[in-house]
Amino acid sequence: MQSRDSIDRAPAAMPADRSHGEYPDQVSRDEGGAVSIGFSAQTGRRTKRGAAIGIATLAVLLVIVSILRFLHAHSISQASEIASSAPAPVDIIIARPANRGQQLVLPGETAAWYESTIYARVNGYVSKWLVDIGDHVHKGQVLAVIETPELDAELAAARAQLKSSQSQVVARQAEAQFSKTTNERWRDSPKGVVSEQERESKKADYESAVARLYTANAQVDLDRSKLDQYAALAEFKEVKAPFDGTITERKIDVGNLVTAGSGTTTTPLYRMAQADPLRIFVEVPQSAAEELMSGAVPAEIRAPGGVGDVFSGKIARSAQSINPQARTMRVEVDMPNANHGLVPGMYVNVAFSLPPRGQVEVPAAALIFRSSGTQVAQVDDAGKIRFQAVSIARDNGSLVELSSGVKPGDRLVLNISSQIVAGQTVAINQPEADGRPLGARR
Repeated sequence: MQSRDSIDRAPAAMPADRSHGEYPDQVSRDEGGAVSIGFSAQTGRRTKRGAAIGIATLAVLLVIVSILRFLHAHSISQASEIASSAPAPVDIIIARPANRGQQLVLPGETAAWYESTIYARVNGYVSKWLVDIGDHVHKGQVLAVIETPELDAELAAARAQLKSSQSQVVARQAEAQFSKTTNERWRDSPKGVVSEQERESKKADYESAVARLYTANAQVDLDRSKLDQYAALAEFKEVKAPFDGTITERKIDVGNLVTAGSGTTTTPLYRMAQADPLRIFVEVPQSAAEELMSGAVPAEIRAPGGVGDVFSGKIARSAQSINPQARTMRVEVDMPNANHGLVPGMYVNVAFSLPPRGQVEVPAAALIFRSSGTQVAQVDDAGKIRFQAVSIARDNGSLVELSSGVKPGDRLVLNISSQIVAGQTVAINQPEADGRPLGARR
């Protein structure tokens, strides 16, 4: 418990009030012993003066910020007015005549000019085969030999039968000659020497002999035709190539039994194809069918992959009708293939050079598609914009052929901004007098 003297000395030891920067003016103690501290009126005035100075400083700062914001907005507005008053820069293209047409590239499939599966024409067994897969053969060249014991026996029998028939003809000729002379003697004898009945009998014998001679000759013809049949079959013992071509498949070996015919139970001997010239089948879409139907359009054939060469061909024939399922027309392209650069069954790309349809050719970036139709933006001599309706004759992708609305030499805006309106003056960036789009030149 503190003494009275310590309490009396407390004001002298009390620290200053650092928050206000001042010291207390009064220190008192009430009856209960509590101590109170107070400040004078002069101290309050100094506090209010500091607060007023802070508020004034803040107001000055707010005014400065407002002035700076106003100056910034004013400069932006002036720059916008200057930019809006200047002509808008645009890129243009010079419309050029449509003289290149369209390069239509379609997939195709190569096929042999002739392709044949060779079967045996006689029954027998293979005694030897002379060509193999990949061999180039000529028409009439022997491919294999078939032994035909049964056919050989039938051929020998036919020859013997023909000789027998020929012998019968000789005998019948002699009989007919004798019957003829006898009939003539009895016919020319005086009346009364021989009877009429004997004359008729000799005449009948002669006519019978002539008939037997005709029969013998007919038998000779029949036996000769049979011999010719067997002889013709014997020629098929040698299997020969029906045309110039290449052996694409061999299915025989020495000793194999073969059966004549081409049924489901018979095995083919060879498969061969003629690859010069080649046929190329292409399915042309309906949009280009009319132009290719005449056959005057040239064609270039390129095989994808390692072949790399370009081959020339021509349209030889077309189906002259549209497939209702695929909406395409089959076209056949004939291609010379003396060096066998392509083989049947290959996938190839066929490029047709279609003639132009439109009057001018422009980049697709020059077109404007609106609800009213397709338009282009033209720049006149005064540098003003004019929108012109056009008609598209053919869409080639990056380039479009126009049939109306634009003439060669017109200046058209590329990728025009939606903010540019008709009659507005524009500034041309880089006019391309050679007709190529911007960035196309090197």
